[in-house]
This record gives sequence, C-alpha cells and structure tokens, in this order.
Amino acid sequence: MENNEKYQVLLYYQYVEVEDPEGFAQEHLAFCKDLGLKGRILVANEGINGTVSGTVEQTNTYMEAMHADPRFADMPFKVDEADGHAFKKMHVRPRPELVTLRLEDDIDPRKTTGKYLNPQEFYEAMQGEDTIILDARNDYEYDLGHFRGAIRPDIETFRELPQWVEENKDKLEGKKVLTYCTGGIRCEKFSGWLVEQGFEDVGQLHGGIATYGKDPEVKGDLWDGQLYVFDERISVPVNRKEHVVVGKDYFDGTPCERYVNCANPECNRQILASEENEHKYMRGCTHECRVHPRSLYIAEHNLSDDEIQARLDHIEKEDGVTQQ
Repeated sequence: MENNEKYQVLLYYQYVEVEDPEGFAQEHLAFCKDLGLKGRILVANEGINGTVSGTVEQTNTYMEAMHADPRFADMPFKVDEADGHAFKKMHVRPRPELVTLRLEDDIDPRKTTGKYLNPQEFYEAMQGEDTIILDARNDYEYDLGHFRGAIRPDIETFRELPQWVEENKDKLEGKKVLTYCTGGIRCEKFSGWLVEQGFEDVGQLHGGIATYGKDPEVKGDLWDGQLYVFDERISVPVNRKEHVVVGKDYFDGTPCERYVNCANPECNRQILASEENEHKYMRGCTHECRVHPRSLYIAEHNLSDDEIQARLDHIEKEDGVTQQ
C-alpha cells in the first residue's frame, strides 16, 4: 500500500545556461507529473532551482534523469526522508531570476561569488575573531532558527538585503563576512554581490543549512532553533547535538516553534503561536485582523457575532487591552 512507502524531499539548484526556460518548464512539468512528483521548480536563463517530493523510487528516478542531462550532470541534491508528499501540487514556472534580487547589474555566480566553505570550515570560521555571521534569509526564517550570534537583517524579502547592507556597512567593513541560507542558492548571488561591493573576505556556507545539519562531524552544532522550509513541513531540525528553542510566541513571548498565517487573507503574516493562543486570538495578529470581515478563522469555526465578541472580551480581560 502507498502509505507504507518511504518518501523523500529533494532540494537542489544549478546555475547553468537554459536557452528556452518557457519550453523547458512545459516539458519538465509533464515529466515530473508522469513521475508522480509534487513540488515547486523555477527555471530561468541562468539555471534551475527546485524542491520536489515523491516516493524513494520516484525521486531516485528524477535524480538519475537530471544527472543524465549534461547541463545538470554534477548538480548536488539535498535529500530528506519524509512520511509523505511535502507539497499539494506540481508547479514548474519560468522566471527572470532564480532568486529575486533585482540588481541593476546582475551577478553571475559562475564568475563572481564568495569563497565556498564546507560545514567544518564554516563551523571553524564562525568562531574566528573579527567575524560577522550574516543571515541571508527573511526575518521570519531567522526567528524560527539561526546560527548562534548571527545578525538578523530586518527584511521581509531577499531583494531588500542589498539595501540593508548599504545602510549597515559600518557593521561589516573590515570584518570577515560569513553568509548562509537554506540550500545555498541565495548566498551564491548575495556573496558575489558583497565581493562586488568591495568586501574582501566573504565566505558562504556551501550547500546551505540543509547540508550543514547532515554533516557527520559538525552535526548542526552552533545552530539554534529549527530550519524554516518552504513546504508543508514548515520546519525541520538541524542541530543533532542539542536543541535550543529560539522562537518566541508572537502573543506572549513564550518559547514556540509553531508557525501559523494570520487569518486575515489581506495580511497573511506568518506568526509563531501556540495552539492555545491561535484560538484565543482567533489567529489574528492585530485586533483589526481578528475582526476582519474575511477572517478565515471565523469562517473555519463558523463563529457568530456573539461568540466573536465573547473572545474579544476575554482578550481584553486577560491582557488588559481594550479591543476596539
């Protein structure tokens, strides 16, 4: 039976010339669907970036087929065991960029990038003097887990990172700059951009956090929290020596590693919240979101006006904040 089968999640990318991204995307979607895979793949003139799930047999067949293509012959795959599919559907989409930086002068990682550091090298470099560890991910990813002592850029999207660096150059100048991201692809361009900006000593975690957590020697050491992943698992463990919770509940600040989306679809903000607080605050990150006419939480639980008011009164009583 299918539910007894073992599944895998693959994470991969390759910077390589793809002449016709639109045509490639169409053919590749059909190929993935025939295999029975589910996931998200982006294709651009500069290469491919994907994450897919399927049975061990399906994902192994996919890896073999990709490695048989000369363009992707040496493409590394990061493989996670899974209980089932990590995605609902299969999408393959052409894009102008594999990662959205929107630089005036684009970076080609095949020509310019920071120094590749394997997990052991990165582990040692993090402990060096005059070293800055810069998280190249978004704020909500950092909040769930990060390397110990890493700087959290106050950004919501990757394309905001160059501006953040320009505004905070004084923190980085004259330092050894280490950068990291989930699977490594964002760092390829970002570290190259840092080099172009004149930072002389730039290192990136090759293969990203996903590779670091699997390294048999490092075992995820110096990572605190969980790794945010862009599929239905939401988070995966990294540190196999000790687990330190760094996430804090949005509502009361208690340790938390459970992400939910604000119930107001016009907001949709990702917030860390316990199940108890999700229900107490009707999964709304503000009062306005809690009473929004399109609240998904109110619809899901079929709450009447009286029930909504009772919840708001409870919040006011417990928190001492007027709900209006």
